[in-house]
Amino acid sequence: MTHTNAAGVANRVRGVDVAVVGSGPNGLAAAVTMARAGLTVHVHEQATTVGGGLRGAALFDSEVRHDVCAAVHPTAAASAFFREFDLAARGVTLLQPPISYAHPLDDGEAAFAYRDLRETCDRLGPDGRRWWRLMAPLVRHSTGVTDFLLSGQRSLPHDPAAPLFLGPRMLGGLLPQAHGLRTEAARALLTGVAAHAMGRLPSPSATAVALLLGHLAHSTGWPLPRGGGDRIAETLVEDLRAHGGTVHTGHRVTDLAELDARVVMLDTTPRGLLALAGDRLPPRYRRALRRFRYGPGAAKADFLVDGPVPWADPEVGRAGTVHLGGGDAAIRARENAAVRGEAGEEPFVLLVDPAVTDPGRAVGGRRPVWAYAHVPNGDTRDPVPMITHRIERYAPGFADTVVAARGIAAAEYEAYNTNYPGGDIGAGAVTLAQSVFRPVPAWNPYRTPLPGVYLCSASTPPGPSVHGMCGYLAARSALRGEFGVTTPPYLGPHS
Repeated sequence: MTHTNAAGVANRVRGVDVAVVGSGPNGLAAAVTMARAGLTVHVHEQATTVGGGLRGAALFDSEVRHDVCAAVHPTAAASAFFREFDLAARGVTLLQPPISYAHPLDDGEAAFAYRDLRETCDRLGPDGRRWWRLMAPLVRHSTGVTDFLLSGQRSLPHDPAAPLFLGPRMLGGLLPQAHGLRTEAARALLTGVAAHAMGRLPSPSATAVALLLGHLAHSTGWPLPRGGGDRIAETLVEDLRAHGGTVHTGHRVTDLAELDARVVMLDTTPRGLLALAGDRLPPRYRRALRRFRYGPGAAKADFLVDGPVPWADPEVGRAGTVHLGGGDAAIRARENAAVRGEAGEEPFVLLVDPAVTDPGRAVGGRRPVWAYAHVPNGDTRDPVPMITHRIERYAPGFADTVVAARGIAAAEYEAYNTNYPGGDIGAGAVTLAQSVFRPVPAWNPYRTPLPGVYLCSASTPPGPSVHGMCGYLAARSALRGEFGVTTPPYLGPHS
């Protein structure tokens, strides 16, 4: 693969089979799939580095790398695309913490989702059997459950039992009481993972997120790639290179007319499609795209610290991910306020200390700490003070360990990645309707009315997370519709 910057890109790229706009995990998954089918593929990325939500950078210390967006990757360990792509065989090690996620509470108690389901249930005491009844069937059928939830959901599931196990749990709703959970620890453990949906609680879409991520905590885990998430992006680009693809970085495509390709794959939001296509789209489709809703924002804080986070409960320090939000009722109140656009001083926070799982991320005693706060879309506040305050509640003395910090307000996140409007890192609200009908109600949600133009971003099913399935499913749709390729190409190594 040739790799050029903007200076090496002509005003009009001519004579290629496929042009991919955007190099996030879905854009790269689409590019790899199309290249594996023997097509010539060019990827155009406006940033100077590829990866979108997988990017990393040395922010404060040249030897300490930070995950600029995503740090933990449950769906990269579980999705059908990455299972076949086989990251491990390509040298990407997904490191597993012994505790997938922890949830300290205000009274000093803490709840833990261990990789080992039995250990989790033992720690939950009287709610242990109820947690087992909720999660064990999903863990036993994890591949089928995951493939069903990370699909376009427009065909029969490969494992017919998966919907049978999901159905009653979905109908029960997200309220922990509906699943018989009585202790605050167990309730917070479930509601905390549901908050990853960044939307209204309770809701069917948040229930699906809770069941997916919740059971993965006990099956394929919540891993961190050794060295950082950008290792996944690098490996995708390496495969693209091996199959003749080309990546242009520092090149912003401003109009579809710039791309002379038989097929265009857009790793963009509906807003991005509207900007690139303009009035060439039919009016009805344009109106539908404008109705697409975006969710609450994420406000990010990156810390360089001189030691592990000083958790009041040392067991929390063994977790790969930590949820900071108080109990079930408090989490629901804060998430629903963010949906309504109400800014609170104590938002729900997700924290990762990568060196807990990947000790090589700590250099000379210094280590990165990654944290998000869920805030209203477009929130302009500096997140560092409020995130620091939240951490201090459960880890007194944390502020004294901070060597350097930077914050990215939700309103600023779109400058980093145009797919995050107002800080919505899910590229669209995760509601029941938009979980299935992303970006518009259509049997084929990837194909646009413009000939040969497809959407392949997280604004299409199955939605956000680093799983590559939006790009993979869009690529398969384009291969069938534009090139007559009905058998998906082999994605594994050594081909």
